[in-house]
Amino acid sequence: MEILTKKVKIILEGVEWQMKYLVYLEPQPEGGYTATVPALPGCISEGETKEEALENIKDAIEGYIHVLKKHGRADEIPKKMGEVESVEVAIA
Repeated sequence: MEILTKKVKIILEGVEWQMKYLVYLEPQPEGGYTATVPALPGCISEGETKEEALENIKDAIEGYIHVLKKHGRADEIPKKMGEVESVEVAIA
C-alpha cells in the first residue's frame, strides 16, 4: 500500500483555496489500484494505473466536498491533514 497526497482546489464561502488530502493506493490482485481518502469516509475510486487512480480520486474528493457544501455541511470538510506515521510489527 502506498501513501500519497493529492492537492484539490476548494471554493468555500466564495474563497478558493487548496488542500492536500492523504490518499492510500492499494494494488489489486486483478490489476489496477484502489484509492481511498481516510479523512473523507467512503471516498473511494480506482484506476488501471497509479496516475489514473490519483486523477480519479481527485474527482471523487471534489465531488465529496461538493455534496457536503450542497447539503450545508461545509463545516465537516477537513481543513488540515493529520500526521502520518508507520509502525513495524512482527508477524509470527
